Amino acid sequence: QVQLVESGGGLVQPGGSLRLSCAASGSFFRFNVMGWYRQAPGKQRELVATVTSGGSRNYAGSVKGRFTISTDNAKNTVYLQMNSLEPEDTAVYYCYADGVLAPDYKYLQLWGQGMLVTVSS
Repeated sequence: QVQLVESGGGLVQPGGSLRLSCAASGSFFRFNVMGWYRQAPGKQRELVATVTSGGSRNYAGSVKGRFTISTDNAKNTVYLQMNSLEPEDTAVYYCYADGVLAPDYKYLQLWGQGMLVTVSS
């Protein structure tokens, strides 16, 4: 069974930085897309950033220029470097991954448990 294990959330002051990490357990999982979504209180879950196994990146307009998504394909790990954080970035951040699991190449869609990121002075 494949799980997503997240780390790196917490409290940071406005203007500060945080780095989120998410690792997909299981050496037989090959991801197609990994990324991050977030859900602020009273709002719907929204895309933050995604990256494909080929390296194509997609960002929400609100985070472009401030957040950077990257991967370590060999480790099935995705990172989100968040700089110049704003109070509006406060939310629960969820890791997402989809891909195939050998040997049957079963297609999987996975979500992490979520991590709270609070931007406040």
